[in-house]
Amino acid sequence: MPDKVPENPERHDDDARLSDGTAGVAGVAEPSPVADAADDTGNKSEEGEKPHRTPVLGWLKEIVTVVAIAIVLSFLIKTFLFRAFYIPSESMESTLDVNDRIFINLLVPEPFALERGDVVVFKDSQGWLPAVLKKPAGPLDWVGDTLEFVGLAADDNEQHLVKRVIGLPGDHVSCCDAQGRVSINGKPVDETYINPAEVPQPNPFDIVVPEGKVWVMGDNRNHSADSRAHQEVNGGFINIEDVEGKATVIAWPVNRWTVLDNYPDVFKNVPAATSGK
Repeated sequence: MPDKVPENPERHDDDARLSDGTAGVAGVAEPSPVADAADDTGNKSEEGEKPHRTPVLGWLKEIVTVVAIAIVLSFLIKTFLFRAFYIPSESMESTLDVNDRIFINLLVPEPFALERGDVVVFKDSQGWLPAVLKKPAGPLDWVGDTLEFVGLAADDNEQHLVKRVIGLPGDHVSCCDAQGRVSINGKPVDETYINPAEVPQPNPFDIVVPEGKVWVMGDNRNHSADSRAHQEVNGGFINIEDVEGKATVIAWPVNRWTVLDNYPDVFKNVPAATSGK
């Protein structure tokens, strides 16, 4: 080892620094690791000491950043693309079971139009459901409200309903033919999505869907208070503006993960409506 360590060049505040804290000025020799770490007496050099960093603080900053990004993305998705709901009743069995969690596509009915066979969630603006008394506020209610607001929890608002769209604006929908089937614009349809556990009981009706409305029915026909049961209010029709979105997937429980079908083959031979839309 040489008797004398080469002197370090004078440093200035505006010098560029490399990742190890040493000067990176062109033409200036880098001090050797030995010389940077200790002087010729074996004492540790203050020049070689690195600033003390707390790993825990860095880790916490990363966690907070990730959580913040996840919350923002969840909020944007919930606001513009998808929203979660849970199923409280048996009216859509066996397509949807009680306590299923579903995601709805908020891009339907606008900008993408509704289609026959779509399963939709809509607001109960027609008073189909009994009034629900507001529960007393609990100390942890804010947690569920926050998760629901950002889209990380299913909406448990009991004033929403879920049914399948059978008639679009202008459609003539009636029931029943000799085989108990629903007819749309004079064409009987074989509704393969109906709960196979029970044969639907005849429930005659004959309607034409007005502009801006749809006719909806549950897949569990004998246990669904749908458009058929509410014809005294708005003719039994649902306003399209009340439709929150189209149910797209069952997200929970895991063993029921599936993409929901609108069964285009059921309606492919239905003629166009003769009434103006």
